Amino acid sequence: MTIYPPVSNSPASNSPASNSPASNSPASNSPASNSAASRPDKHSTSSISPNALHGRTAIVTGAGQGIGRGISLALSSAGARVAVVGRTSATINAVADEINSRGGDSVAFVCDVTDGGAVDALVSATLDEFGSIDVLVNNAQTPAPGTLLEIDESTYRDALESGPTATWRLMRACHPHLKNGGTIVNLGSAAGIRWNPSGTGAYAAAKEAVRVLTRTAACEWAADGIRVNAILPLAMSQTMEQWAQFDPAAAAEYLQTVPLGRLGDPEADIGPAAVFLCSDAARYITGHTLAVDGGQALVR
Repeated sequence: MTIYPPVSNSPASNSPASNSPASNSPASNSPASNSAASRPDKHSTSSISPNALHGRTAIVTGAGQGIGRGISLALSSAGARVAVVGRTSATINAVADEINSRGGDSVAFVCDVTDGGAVDALVSATLDEFGSIDVLVNNAQTPAPGTLLEIDESTYRDALESGPTATWRLMRACHPHLKNGGTIVNLGSAAGIRWNPSGTGAYAAAKEAVRVLTRTAACEWAADGIRVNAILPLAMSQTMEQWAQFDPAAAAEYLQTVPLGRLGDPEADIGPAAVFLCSDAARYITGHTLAVDGGQALVR
């Protein structure tokens, strides 16, 4: 379903699965990440209860690939109905079709989250389709590679618009429907707490602003019965694979910063963390940032 005209260029809603710029991330084809001893079953979601989110509706932005796709599949495995949101119809339709082929209930919505009118239309369309909104996952983010002197004002503005501003806009639009038990999970990045010399300043600023919004909303909306948390993920993606093929030595060196010695899987590693934060098992957790990154955030 189209809420806003799709675009043909690289979509803001489909941020790299690591939630960090491509130049800073290794690929899943690095030796350590592909070893049988270190890599889990990529489709294993055995840790997810099929009833953890039964009867609830989730909106997931940036859901056409990577972490957004993985979280969408995991939420569905937990029993949620899923609105798969992105700017590229082919990718989000593929994710929705995959969910439905597994016995889930999903609809794809093409939406530019930087457009306020499109966001309002998305909320209305989700309510029309499913009748409620119980979970919001904000994953959309446009990359902004380059040092502070290399990027221009347009790139910096796009990073803020697609990240924290879109996150704020979606949280506000969904707020009335999340009261009395709803949950929000915002995707941050370790780039906000770990400096990288290759140039991630604008991206890091945008992602750290998302965490500030998370903590603020958690406090302001606690009285409304809404929990708000953040995840700092590290997972495999096509972008990472391409980077490792281009510079395998740098990819292998990067992997050494991950204590567990491998990259996460979007569905099997990041997805269950999102399910947990959205479920009643986390009912006393709000304003928290959960690093799901193999321990990398601890290595400063």
